Amino acid sequence: MEKRAQFSSKLGFVMAAAGSAIGVGNIWGFPTQAASNGGGAFLLVYLLFIFLLGYPMLVAEITIGRHGQSNPFLALKTLTKHPLGKPIAGLVGLAAVLTVSFIFTFYAIVSGWFVSYALAPIASLAGASSSASWLTDFSTSRNVVFTLIFALLSLYVVSRGLEQGIEKWSSRLMPLLLVMLVLLTGYMLLQPGASEGLKVYLVPDFSRVLNGDVLIGALGQSFFSLSLGAAVMMLYGSYLDRQANIPALAAQVTLLDTGVAFMAGLLILPAMYVAQHNGVTIFADDGSLLSSDTLVFSVLPALFDSMGAAQYPVAFAFFLLMIVAALTSAISMLEAPVSLVLESTTLSRIKATWLVTAVCTLFSIVIVFNFGSLFGLVITATTQYAQPLVSLCITLYAGWVWQRNAVLAELKAGYPEIEQGLFWKIWPWYVRFVCPVLVLVVIIQSFN
Repeated sequence: MEKRAQFSSKLGFVMAAAGSAIGVGNIWGFPTQAASNGGGAFLLVYLLFIFLLGYPMLVAEITIGRHGQSNPFLALKTLTKHPLGKPIAGLVGLAAVLTVSFIFTFYAIVSGWFVSYALAPIASLAGASSSASWLTDFSTSRNVVFTLIFALLSLYVVSRGLEQGIEKWSSRLMPLLLVMLVLLTGYMLLQPGASEGLKVYLVPDFSRVLNGDVLIGALGQSFFSLSLGAAVMMLYGSYLDRQANIPALAAQVTLLDTGVAFMAGLLILPAMYVAQHNGVTIFADDGSLLSSDTLVFSVLPALFDSMGAAQYPVAFAFFLLMIVAALTSAISMLEAPVSLVLESTTLSRIKATWLVTAVCTLFSIVIVFNFGSLFGLVITATTQYAQPLVSLCITLYAGWVWQRNAVLAELKAGYPEIEQGLFWKIWPWYVRFVCPVLVLVVIIQSFN
């Protein structure tokens, strides 16, 4: 087994952890949720829930990971000496790793679509119209090819290890993502019709703030946007050195993740109204958002098509942005099972990464060939059921099983004066009582 790696800098951790959290859920999921649930009202409630649920849970997961100094399967076991508590904790950790592995299987398929859609404008410019059609038309052959391509991209980064792979590439890709997001947003806000979308997004209708759909949607989005209950934050926490101030680093990750989600809303909602201005139908007669699940692949390409010569660079830039966001998340998803294999066998990192990628990608290909029956099923089973249930168990271990003095000692290692601050006066009881209730609401809603 290789010696346990550590992030070389705090910035490297923040970039990697924020990169893991900032994925398709932020740039695609958050804006469509906002558009479907009252725009500014949803944004307001989402920002509230990020700090009521997301941040406290993130601190808990990172702290457990650093304390355990190992993958989630082993890290959770260190929280108790109880003979029954240890195997249950191990099962929770294993469930987290399996959940994120299955998430990778459908994520690779969707991310492969981003790669094909990014290549389509290049094919169109080159006059290869049949190739451009193949790249954007739904087909088994297209899905197989680009799922494999995206899986190999993820494999390349993870196989190079923590410092030379995940940290190095996260530190490159995250600034690229931010620059592209700012440039695309700036361009979109200058288009006719954008101001209407901006108003919907930034001016809340306070009569909708307490609407049940808005509250539940925002709570769920705040939970998923930080990759909670999916092993990755615990795992990245295990790569932190003992001197790291966990509450401060978790706050930086939360702010960066939330900032990108906010920026994505500034891009996507005005883009929808620009599309509407250009004759693209985006809302049904009852006011509901059409194609909310496929917005990125239907409404936005229709918008790009209406932009004349600008359609090619804008479409390419947008889908490149999506690829970068997807890749920063996918590498953390792949690292979780790779870490488990590394710490459970004598395999080298290269072999462990190839093995895990092969197994996950094989399952992705099975989904591709049985798309109608498996794609939605795997998404529902992992993100709606498994992830919140695992997160509830982690919260119970952090709040009720792990002894308060042990938690304090772990946090004091990087923040010696924490006991005197407001954070320690609130956080322990908050994780014990409030977080489980909020996660339970997410779970109950998932089963409705």
